[in-house]
Amino acid sequence: MDSAYDAKIIRQQCAKRGHEAIIKPIKRKRRQPMAGADELTAEEKERFKRRTVVEQMNARLKDEFGGSIIYVRGAAKVMTHLMFGILALTVDQLLLQRTG
Repeated sequence: MDSAYDAKIIRQQCAKRGHEAIIKPIKRKRRQPMAGADELTAEEKERFKRRTVVEQMNARLKDEFGGSIIYVRGAAKVMTHLMFGILALTVDQLLLQRTG
């Protein structure tokens, strides 16, 4: 499923906006790899690791700490709901590190 992220059009749109796409190149069986997207540099690998950590945190917030189900209205209430989720996620992560 992630192979769609490694598309030429996405890289072009990011470059047009002055952004650098941090997309891990997908090894394709039938097609040649895109030019310039064969392998990540050391700097890109480090940024990719950071992006992965952020995505994992967002996934845990949504799946385990109420980030996907919000029953309140208003920006302040939604923000409070999400911040309680982030607080619980932080405590959970600290406890995992302490016991692990």
